[in-house]
Amino acid sequence: MISYLKGIVAGIQNHGGNRYILTLEVNGIGYDLQIPARMAQQLPESGGEVQVFTHYQIREEMPFLYGFASPGERDVFRHLLSVSGIGAALAIALLDTLELPELVQTIITGNVQLLIQAPGVGKKTAERICLELKSKLIEWRKTAGFFVATGGPAPGILEEVQMTLLALGYTPSEVSHALHVVSEDIGLPKDAYVEDWIKQAIAHLSSSECSH
Repeated sequence: MISYLKGIVAGIQNHGGNRYILTLEVNGIGYDLQIPARMAQQLPESGGEVQVFTHYQIREEMPFLYGFASPGERDVFRHLLSVSGIGAALAIALLDTLELPELVQTIITGNVQLLIQAPGVGKKTAERICLELKSKLIEWRKTAGFFVATGGPAPGILEEVQMTLLALGYTPSEVSHALHVVSEDIGLPKDAYVEDWIKQAIAHLSSSECSH
């Protein structure tokens, strides 16, 4: 119904937790759109012009508009909504927990451990997402031109490496990105020792923190 809106940021409000409402003024009309927290942090201050890709939904006879930074983000949001038991709040929580390429890769590779880091997503829900969306996202990825990295630790040690790094306080997005860098840039073999993966990932994450 409404593909996108281009207008002026009139305000962004936090309605508790990760629920952010963007008021966008378009030709003298103010639209309220619920947006991911990640997007809220990247938007310009009031007065800046932005283009927001939208999803229109009617729930319990009430219309809702959701806003996204890119068509790809909106596509994956819609795919997540197609999974039984996944509503808008959980879909947005997943988009906030992992950056889009990492979220797509996580679902395709069945990486339940990273998915359950999203608030409200339990193991059974994560398994259902992977089961129902794997083939759909593989197809979508081809048409969307998304490159999904295949690097990282071997499946047998992946969970242990991720759990250790998550326990150290790194975010799912940081962990996923670090393992990709260690695999692609440093060239650590998939079947290297768990300790080597952890050591190299921490070295990369520490250097990233220092450079900020």
